[in-house]
Amino acid sequence: MERPLFFRRPIGRPKGRPADPSAAERVAVLLDGLPRTPDQLIEALHRVQDAEGHVSAAMVSALAGAFRMAQAEVFEVATFYHHFDVVREGEAAPPALTVRVCDSISCALQGGEALADALAAGLDAASVRVQRVPCVGRCDRAPVAIVDRRPVEHATPAAVLAALAAGGRDCPPPSAPGFAEALAAGAYAQLRRCLDGGLTRDAVFAELDAAGLRGLGGAGFPTGRKWRTVAAQPGPRLMAVNADEGEPGTFKDRHWLEAAPHRVLEGMLVGAWAVGASEVYLYLRDEYAGVRAWLERELPALRAWLAEAWPATADVPCPGVFLRRGAGAYVCGEESAMIESIEGRRGMPRLRPPYVAQVGLFGRPTLVNNPETLMWAAAVLERGGADYAAQGRGGRSGLRSFSVSGRVREPGVKLAPAGITLRELLDEHCGGMTEGHALYGFLPGGASGGILPASLADLPLDFDTLAPHGSFVGSCAVVVLSDRDRARDVAANLLRFFRHESCGQCTPCRVGTAKAVALLDAPAWDAPLLGELSRTMRDASICGLGQAAPNPFDSVLRFFPDEVAPR
Repeated sequence: MERPLFFRRPIGRPKGRPADPSAAERVAVLLDGLPRTPDQLIEALHRVQDAEGHVSAAMVSALAGAFRMAQAEVFEVATFYHHFDVVREGEAAPPALTVRVCDSISCALQGGEALADALAAGLDAASVRVQRVPCVGRCDRAPVAIVDRRPVEHATPAAVLAALAAGGRDCPPPSAPGFAEALAAGAYAQLRRCLDGGLTRDAVFAELDAAGLRGLGGAGFPTGRKWRTVAAQPGPRLMAVNADEGEPGTFKDRHWLEAAPHRVLEGMLVGAWAVGASEVYLYLRDEYAGVRAWLERELPALRAWLAEAWPATADVPCPGVFLRRGAGAYVCGEESAMIESIEGRRGMPRLRPPYVAQVGLFGRPTLVNNPETLMWAAAVLERGGADYAAQGRGGRSGLRSFSVSGRVREPGVKLAPAGITLRELLDEHCGGMTEGHALYGFLPGGASGGILPASLADLPLDFDTLAPHGSFVGSCAVVVLSDRDRARDVAANLLRFFRHESCGQCTPCRVGTAKAVALLDAPAWDAPLLGELSRTMRDASICGLGQAAPNPFDSVLRFFPDEVAPR
C-alpha cells in the first residue's frame, strides 16, 4: 500500500510570506523604469525608504517578488545598511521625520553628544526621531545634525528646530556650473586630447609616474602602476569611483565633488579611456545628497556629449556612466566591499587574492580610484607630472588635500605640500589653535591612523613617514586635540565607531571591536589584554577595518600611558 505524500505548503505556492497585493502594486509604481536585476536591489530599497520612510515586511516581500529573489536575500541586504529602517512584522513604524546627530570624534569635540541629548529631550518622540549616527562628512562644521536630508552645520538645538519648522529638508546641490557651461568654458580639455590622439595611453601612464601620484583614498598605491595593471588585463574591463569616504575626520572628496566636480569627472573619464573600461560606476555616499542631486541633473548631458565626442574608430568603447548610491556603511569604503554593494549585496570585503584589478566588479578586471586621485590625474596631465611632483616639501612629491578639524581656528580642506608637518599645517593654513587651547595630540589619518602626541608635530605628514610611530596618514584626515581633551576618551569614541561599523563577517573584528569598547570603558585599562587583542585583530581580520581598529588604543598605551590608570 502506498503512503500518502504530505507537503508543508500547497504545491505552487512560493516559500515565505505571501506578497500583499497592495504592497506589490506600490512597489511596481516606485520601481517604474528600474531594471529588475540584482545589482539594482539597493536602489530599489532606497526608493521604498524615501517614499515610505521605512521598509516594512510587506515591502520586503513585494521586492522579493519583483526581483525574483528569496525574501531572505532582500532582508539581509536591507538590514545590513544603516539607512534602511526595516520594520519587522508586528513592529511600529518609526516617526515620519528623523534628525541624525553625528557623534563621531570631530563633532563630539564640539558638543555633538550634548546636542543629541538636548534634542532627544526637547522633541516629541512620536513625531521626530533623534538618532546618533557616525561621521556625516562635514567635520569642519561640527557639530552637525541632518534634518531629513538637509545638513545643519554648527548645529544648536535652536538651529535644528528652525530647520524643522522651515519644512524644506532636501540638501541643495552645490553651485558648481553645469556641464554645458563648463564645456563651453574649456573643461574636459585633457579628455579631448586623449580622444583626439594628442595623448597616448603610455604618455598618460608616464605622466602619472613622473608625478609620483598615489591613491589618495588611504592606501597610497601608485596610480600609474594601478592603471597599467588594469589595462593589461583581458577585457571587458570596468571602473568604479569610490566616493564613499566615511572615515571620521574625512571630508575632502565631498569638497572636491562640490567645488570641482568637472575635474573629478574628467579624471574619471580619462581613467576609463586609459584602461579601456566599458562601464564606469560612481559610488557615492548617501549622506552627500546635494552632490547626488547635482550629478543626477548633469550626468545625462555628459552621457550625450560622450556619445558624440567619442571617436567611432576608437579601440576602446565609449563607457556607460552609472551613478550608484551607498546606504550608510563605512566598510563599503573598502574597495571589494564597495563592489559587493554595487552588485546589490551586503558590503562585505572579499578575501584576496584575487585582487579587484583582476577579478572585480561583475567578475571583470576593475580600476578603482577615489575622487581626489582622479581630480589630480586630470591636473597632472594639464600641468605635467614633473610640475606636480615639485610641489612637495622635504623630498615628498605633490600636493595633498588635508581634511582638518578639531581644535583649530580655521578648519576645512587645506591644499598643502606633501610632507608638510602638523605644526606647519596649523600655522600656515589653519590660523593656529583655537583661542585658549594648546596642542596636545592629533589624529594624522582619521580614526584608523592612531593618535600621536604634540611632541611628534614636526614629523612630515605623508605616506610611509609615520610608520615607525605605529601610525599612518591614510586619507589625510587630521583631527587636532588640545589640552582640554583626553586621548583615552578619543580612543573610546573611535572604538565605538568601529564596533558600530564592523560588517560582522569575521570574528576577530566583530568580537574584537566589542571587546575593546568594554575594555576601554573600564576605569583602568588592562594593557596586557589589550595588547593581545590588538595582535589578534591585526593578524586575523579580513580587511583594514579590523586590522586598523586597534590603532587608537595602541597609540594611547604607547604615547599617553598616564591616562590609562584610574582618575
